[in-house]
Amino acid sequence: MSISLILDMATSGNPDQSAITVDGTSLTYAEFGELVAGAATVIARSEAKNVVFLGNSGLELPVLLFASAHAGVPFVPVNYRLATAQLEQLIARTDSPLVIADTRYASELSSIPNVMTTDDFAAAARAASADPIPAADVDPDDPAIILFTSGTTSAPKGVILRHSHLLSYVMGTVEYGSAAATDGALISVPPYHVAGMGTILTNIYAGRRLIYLPQFDAGGWLDLVRSEGATSAMVVPTMLERIVDDLAGEPADVPTLASLSYGGARMPRPTLEAAVRAFPGVGFVNAYGLTETSSTIALLGPDDHRAAVESDDPDVQARLGSIGRPVPGIEIQLRDADGVPVADGEQGELWVRGPQVSGEYMGAGSVLDDEGWFPTKDLAYTDSEGFLFIVGRNDDTIIRGGENIAPAEIEDVLVHHPAVRSVVVVGVPDDHWGEAIVAAVVVESGTSPDAEELRAYVRERLRGSRTPDQVIFLDALPVTATGKILRKNIIADIAEPSAATGA
Repeated sequence: MSISLILDMATSGNPDQSAITVDGTSLTYAEFGELVAGAATVIARSEAKNVVFLGNSGLELPVLLFASAHAGVPFVPVNYRLATAQLEQLIARTDSPLVIADTRYASELSSIPNVMTTDDFAAAARAASADPIPAADVDPDDPAIILFTSGTTSAPKGVILRHSHLLSYVMGTVEYGSAAATDGALISVPPYHVAGMGTILTNIYAGRRLIYLPQFDAGGWLDLVRSEGATSAMVVPTMLERIVDDLAGEPADVPTLASLSYGGARMPRPTLEAAVRAFPGVGFVNAYGLTETSSTIALLGPDDHRAAVESDDPDVQARLGSIGRPVPGIEIQLRDADGVPVADGEQGELWVRGPQVSGEYMGAGSVLDDEGWFPTKDLAYTDSEGFLFIVGRNDDTIIRGGENIAPAEIEDVLVHHPAVRSVVVVGVPDDHWGEAIVAAVVVESGTSPDAEELRAYVRERLRGSRTPDQVIFLDALPVTATGKILRKNIIADIAEPSAATGA
């Protein structure tokens, strides 16, 4: 049994219903299924052992995902934003790949054999759909998707997601055929991100039409929600920030939109509060997950958002900054540095376990412990009702004068300063403290706070040891396409660490 089952069920149940819309053109489930079968035939005849995709989100993405499963080979979408040398290195790590790339990228892969443009592949798939091969016999424990991590703190790792992991995730979190015939999900997340895979599988299993926005633009996103009547959408924090900016304080005027999910990176509280005001009546969902966990493992749902916004209780209000509670089938543990579970309310590293959890890497095997627990490397704590709060990454922790400091604690204060648009806090080597605290700040247009003003703002609200030793100002923070801060880039660009001033 493979993830092909998801499309087979949708096609047999709703053959004449619209399955996907791209650039105003739609395909029914029957038409989409025929195209997938043709694409699988092209893949099988190539005798490739992997299918690598290099391109934007659009029709090719779900076709290739299901066609690869139909042909019984793993699907490997890669980040088209990488430099050519990096792309070639990643592709070289996959065994006997068929590389399918947009024309603009295909010409850059001169050293890679077996490359087809998306146009050529689409033509071949349409031709092959007249006489397709039967689906391959796939073991549920065979690899279905290989995704390379973003490499924000280290070299990208190839995460292996098996069919059993993905089917467990989809069937454990979504009710089959639960969407109305008029429902449509607007998809603008990158194709090489686990959310890009998860949105395809979960929405098709629910029977919801996929509406693709190949190149994200805030105005274009709003226009597409309105013109296609999208009922749900998922964005990453940087996208939501741009949408809020585009609205400039006005309501969004998207009457069909019922649900707006966000995830992929930490959401700044001011951005979320502004979005809630801009989208009255829309249910917000914070979806927390990792590549290694086949996407979402915890949710903060619409009711939780609404309760946090409307409550006078500070503890309930704080939950707007949480990731919610685990989805069905997921267990969690918070452990200290010695691997011992911590008490409720105490901070520890988040470990997760469940049938959707992979924790397996190309060439390195599994990192699950003997009892099947996966270390997320995220530091977290739970409140009295079991809501999870992520405070940062284990490897982001700043050790200043022997004291462990979570950057998020300082970021959450600074981002509320009226002149601060966005901020990231990092640690840099320091001869005196071991590490010095540096805040990299992007200011709001028309403001010009000085460093000492911002340091004083933090000092008034946190202990003195949390005050940034240095504040630097940037035009923009370096981020991945999913909004994850490239902290290593900031650290590398900071001047001599010894230049940091003492608090």
